[in-house]
Amino acid sequence: MGMELKPRAIPPRGPGMSLIVKEVTRLLEPAIFIFGVYITLTGHLTPGGGFPGGVILACGFILVVLAYGGARAFRRLPPEGASKYDSGGALLFLFIGALGAIFGGGFLYNFLRVYLPGEPFHLKSAGTIPLLNIAIAMKVAASLFLVVMVLTLFKPWSAEGGER
Repeated sequence: MGMELKPRAIPPRGPGMSLIVKEVTRLLEPAIFIFGVYITLTGHLTPGGGFPGGVILACGFILVVLAYGGARAFRRLPPEGASKYDSGGALLFLFIGALGAIFGGGFLYNFLRVYLPGEPFHLKSAGTIPLLNIAIAMKVAASLFLVVMVLTLFKPWSAEGGER
């Protein structure tokens, strides 16, 4: 009648996994990253913190690598950028620790807890601990992502199925 249904063209299969895996990854990726940030920021109130939050963030990037292939993940977070996040996380941790030594008398002294006390069991109640969790999450996420990317560059099996 008036409306004609045309068959949709199936997109060509590029690198990565099947279309179903790619669509599920596309839907889950934002939720994984939000959950990683949530675990990182609320680590002083709940089980979590910088390390588990960083692992969850890295798993989000690794899922993109597995579903779409390394090229798409490299566009989102190139190895140079991951290396900068890795170094930046370590430097931020050392900087916060040095500020504790300057303002409080000891390395990693929680000086913000003294100068800006918050209400217990609230987000801003921990002083420098959430900042340290952010630094650790940056370091862990970037390091794990780089490890996986380096491992994907080495292919122990040739295209014929034999060893190199």
